[in-house]
Amino acid sequence: MTGSSPTTVGPDTHHLAVIDMQVVFADPASEWGTPGFAAILPHVQELVAALAPQVTLTRFVAPATPEGAWREYYARWPFARQPPDAPLYDLVPGFPPAAERAPTVTATTFSKWGPDLAAAVGSRTLLLAGVSTDCCVLSTALAAADAGVPVQVVADACAGVDAASHAAALHVMDLYAPLIEVVDMAAVRAKAIG
Repeated sequence: MTGSSPTTVGPDTHHLAVIDMQVVFADPASEWGTPGFAAILPHVQELVAALAPQVTLTRFVAPATPEGAWREYYARWPFARQPPDAPLYDLVPGFPPAAERAPTVTATTFSKWGPDLAAAVGSRTLLLAGVSTDCCVLSTALAAADAGVPVQVVADACAGVDAASHAAALHVMDLYAPLIEVVDMAAVRAKAIG
């Protein structure tokens, strides 16, 4: 992990985006089940409680009609061709009460960076947690960094499709320093929670 963190982490300096903590990724029986999802959930819950009200939740959903390369993608994953309100796209239960009031960004793209999240973040640092490290977290981090937003990814509050992919994605994001900084819960606690 590289870079130098701000002296504080909190609602005045950071905005937390909780990436795609949904049933489709939590369920081990799902074709998109993410090993490690259950292990990171307590860390994500802790971050939500600490950063409220500066929290945005995100959801990945299938488009009504896939276009371009997305047609082939959903031909490979036909189970996911369900409407946005399908139970598999629900956020998992168990977030602190602050999450119930947090805005939710729903997108048919891996990256959740766009006008809604940009407006929520404002001039703060974007703090990322969720799944999967090697897909939607990575895509969101790179898009935000390209927009000039400082990004911190909480490594042990993210999970990938497997341990190797998680580690590789963190390594790639760390190469973008100082635009993207990979941090851990211990560092966040030392500067905000603890």
